[in-house]
This record gives sequence, C-alpha cells and structure tokens, in this order.
Amino acid sequence: MSETITASKKVINGWAMYDWANSAYALVVTSTIFPAYYDAITTSKDSAGNVSHLVTFMGIQIESASLYNYSISFAYLIIALMSPILSSIADYKGNKKSFMKFFCYLGGIACCALFWYNKTNLPLGIICCILAAIGYCGSLVFYNAYLPEIASDKDQDDVSAKGYAYGYIGSVILQLICFVFVMIKPFRMTDGFAAQLSFMMVGIWWIGFAQITFKRLPKGTPIGNDLQHSLLVNGFHELKKVWYQVKELPILKKYLVSYFFYSMGVQTVMLAATLFGSQVLKLETSKLIICILIIQIVAIGGAYLMAKLSDRYGNFKVLMFVVVIWILVCIGAYFTTTETEFYIVATIVGLVMGGIQSLSRSTYARIMPETKDTASFFSFFDVTEKIAIVIGMFSFGFIQQITGNMRFSIVALVIFFFIGFICLWFTNKQHNKQIA
Repeated sequence: MSETITASKKVINGWAMYDWANSAYALVVTSTIFPAYYDAITTSKDSAGNVSHLVTFMGIQIESASLYNYSISFAYLIIALMSPILSSIADYKGNKKSFMKFFCYLGGIACCALFWYNKTNLPLGIICCILAAIGYCGSLVFYNAYLPEIASDKDQDDVSAKGYAYGYIGSVILQLICFVFVMIKPFRMTDGFAAQLSFMMVGIWWIGFAQITFKRLPKGTPIGNDLQHSLLVNGFHELKKVWYQVKELPILKKYLVSYFFYSMGVQTVMLAATLFGSQVLKLETSKLIICILIIQIVAIGGAYLMAKLSDRYGNFKVLMFVVVIWILVCIGAYFTTTETEFYIVATIVGLVMGGIQSLSRSTYARIMPETKDTASFFSFFDVTEKIAIVIGMFSFGFIQQITGNMRFSIVALVIFFFIGFICLWFTNKQHNKQIA
C-alpha cells in the first residue's frame, strides 16, 4: 500500500466515533428490538389458537420473516447500484464527508420515523427499514474509504479494530438504555411505545455522535476535475478500471471472491438471527436482547484478538480459522433447540463477528494497490459485500418461504462459508508463493 502516515489520535478517535454512532442502528434496529417488535405485530392467532406469521403487503400474502429478508435484500441492492456513482463523485470532488453526512441523516431520520410504525401501517415500517439500511450502508462506503487515508499500512488492523470496538461499546450503552424502556417500562409505557421510543433514540444517537466524526475528519482533496464520462456513469467506469486492476492482482482477486462468499453467510446470520430466535425457538424479547448484548460484549474482545492473531500468524490464516468457526456455528444453529444452546452459539458468534469484519476490511486496505482512488476501490469492496448480502438474505428468505422451515435456510449459509474457506485457502497459497 501507500506510505500513508497515521493521523493524529484525535482524528483516529473521531473516525472511530462514527462506528460508535451508527452501530446503535445495527444493534437496536437490525439485531434486537426492531425484529422482535416486527415479529410481535405481524404475528396473529385464529380462534383455535393457531399462530400465523402471514402478512399482506402490496396485495401479496407472504411470511413476515421472508418479507423482512426481502426488504433488507432490496435495500442492499439499491446501495450496491448507487455506491459506484457516489464514490466516483466523492473521489473527484473530494467530498467524502458530505456524502457521509447525507446518508447518516437519511438513516437517522428513517429510524426516528419508525416511532410512528405500528401494526396498522406495515408499509411505513418496511419503507423506513429500507431507508435506514440504505443510510447505514451508504455512509459506510465513505467511512471505510477513509481508513487507508488516515492509517499507515502497519496500523490499519489496529485502527480498524478500534472502529469496531467503539461501535460495540457505543451500541451496547444505547441498547442498555433501550433495554430499560422495553423491560421495565418506566412512566407506564406500553410495550409498543417503549420499542418505538427506542427507534427514535437510535436516530438521535446516530446523528448526534456523528457530529464528532464530521468535525474531526478531513474533508478530502479532489483528485481530478477532467472526467471522461458524466458523473452518473463515471463510477461504473471506475469500477471497471478497478476490476481490470484486480484481475492483474491474483491475491486481491482471490481474496475478493472468498470475501464475497463468506460475507453471504456472516451478514445474513447477523441480520436474521433475532427472527430465528423468536420464530423458531420462541424466545422472549428480553432473552433475545440479553443474548445480543452478550454477542456485542464478546465481539469487543474478538475484534482486538483477531488483530493480534493476524500480527502473529498472518491475516489469511486467521481469516481461514474464523471462517471454519462460522461453519461450525451454522451447523450448531441448525441443531439448536434450547435457550441454553442458543446462548452458547451466540457467544461464539460474538467472538468471531467483530474479528471477521474488522480483519476483512483491514486486509483489503492492506493488499489493494497504491492509489488515490480510495473511494472507488472501497466502493468495489462495498459492492462486493452488498451483492453478497442481497444473495444471502434473498436465499435465506426464499428457502424459508418454499420450505416453511427457517432451519433449511441455514444449510445454504454453510455452503457459502465452505466456498469462502476454499477460496481463502487458495488466496493464502498464492500469498505464500509471492512471499517466497
């Protein structure tokens, strides 16, 4: 990579604070309270006591979990199509921060709007869920692109891990506050109002703490004003240029293929775990929240542990090890039937969740070529991840829809992780040859 000098501690901490700000969305909205709230208001019983998860959306009757999975998949597809355009503009105009702000505010406001979501207006909940996901993912395109600009090659693993650690700490703090509202229900709150208030707090937290990031991060320097194509299509040409460079870099190419497959599994597990716990294992909301809190707390140590292991054993070997653990996690989840078993699986997920995300990002930053087009390269990385999530979430929802059993969806995740491991093995082999 380039000879970037690591920025001051103030800038690094400011960058990491965005993880603190937006991870509240990832925990409260996508992982705990919203899925549980969504499941509660979309579940019905007939006169005989039979439970149904069928809902009607745009005139179509569908399983509520499948609708949720399809909605998230659609959101990630939108951002995958948008990010090449946005990153192109950001690179040439030097305004990464402006786009970070736009998507941050979009996501934060969408979370606040969920305050008015209830069982009488399902479309509002789905639309806000999609917009919040777009805001979250869109801002991360530019947040990640800052990493190689503010951290030297040798510091990127630690800086990346710091971002994830800040995110886990910040999200746990807000989750505990929301937990008080949902479980204790002070001021005679109803269950619904406590959840709705939590969604609004996420939006305020996200936008509020992001101001620290926006104040400390550099604006960015334009890298050129003469475009060969219009701004609307230039990003796709930039992706094409990146792809041509990737094809000439065998290690980077193999790594991206492996990342594509194991990301299908990682992100789908994170997005679908709560619905699995509530619909398949019939766990109460309080137990699900406790479980996710355990994951977040363990993940803080996991992110730093994987960074230290990578220093000793190398990034690729550690990633292979972590993917094997993910395979075992999915197999364990398939056979999980009790609350205790779910907690054990969740704890292991926490250990490897932060590690694989942090190490994946820093590994990419480390092996990508020296370039000023960091946003374009990270857009390519981001598009790879988002398309993986689209396929992963769609597969998960589709398999559940046609089989009526969410456990069968887990089998697909095992296959994704296995392919990712095989590709990582070849990547590591190529990497060792290059070193030799």
